[in-house]
Amino acid sequence: MNILVVRNDKLGDFITALPTLYVLKHHNPSNRIIVLIAPLNRKLAESCDFIDEVIVDSGEDILDLANTIKQANIDASLTLFSNTRVALAQWIARIPIRIAPATKIAQIFYNSRITQRRSEVKMAEFEYNLQLTRALFEDINLDFPKPLLHFDEDIFKAFCREYGVTKPLIAFHPGFGGSSDANWTLNEYIELVKIAESNNTINVVMTFGPDEEKLYNEAKELLGESRVILYRSVGSVVDFAALLSRFKLFVSTSTGTYHLASAVGCETFTFFGDSRFASSGRWKSIGDEKLQHSFMIPVDPAGRAAMFEKVKQELKNLLLTLSSFSS
Repeated sequence: MNILVVRNDKLGDFITALPTLYVLKHHNPSNRIIVLIAPLNRKLAESCDFIDEVIVDSGEDILDLANTIKQANIDASLTLFSNTRVALAQWIARIPIRIAPATKIAQIFYNSRITQRRSEVKMAEFEYNLQLTRALFEDINLDFPKPLLHFDEDIFKAFCREYGVTKPLIAFHPGFGGSSDANWTLNEYIELVKIAESNNTINVVMTFGPDEEKLYNEAKELLGESRVILYRSVGSVVDFAALLSRFKLFVSTSTGTYHLASAVGCETFTFFGDSRFASSGRWKSIGDEKLQHSFMIPVDPAGRAAMFEKVKQELKNLLLTLSSFSS
């Protein structure tokens, strides 16, 4: 069966779809798994051995998109997050089975509409995605390995040679993006970084996206003379994933890089908005739950200040634990 899975939004959202793709492929290895994704996720999708074909949605008009989909000879589609454009394109392409959550006006173009009420956050986003597969295969096994993604050590070894890394590596990623609506200021991140830097059993890196030059320069100025490594990611998402897979801890807000870190098996220390929509309950990642440390940042100043003190103490405790394992 040729199965199209649609998740054509941000990095973190696509990562929440990976378990769905995995279980569909492993339910029957003869299934051909095809994804419709955003351009930024292409290389990551192509690196997954449970994805057979990648269709990149570059924003073309509905008829062009429908024609591309039609050429893939799809038997069934699962649209994990829908809009009218992708729904209508699938209808025009005449996919026989079109499955999607029963939300928005776009649902009229699907012939299998599943009521989920994701706004109630009774499970995480990736778990809602997995549940949709049962509309296609009632007996499908929803288990998947953790970590789900694996990469070789070559990029990490080159990174260690370039920056003189000789100890376990702890990363801080102060950038802000995705669905996250809460984060610490750069000054607060620097305070957390200095806590880690005081631990002589580890190396510390601050990571920045390719479009975060201003943030990079501000951090460099605030750190002054420091042994902290400042790293701007200029390669692909797959290159960054390979690095993350060898980091011991990744500290960030709830954004795509957090989901990527967890998917490759890195322990995470993550900050979420204090709302149901932005919560760790909704955006729990696909990695081992025991390796996910989650903190919801209150909106009110007093609650935020109290949470920051808690975060500092929890980070100190975790770093001590990691140091004892590495010694």
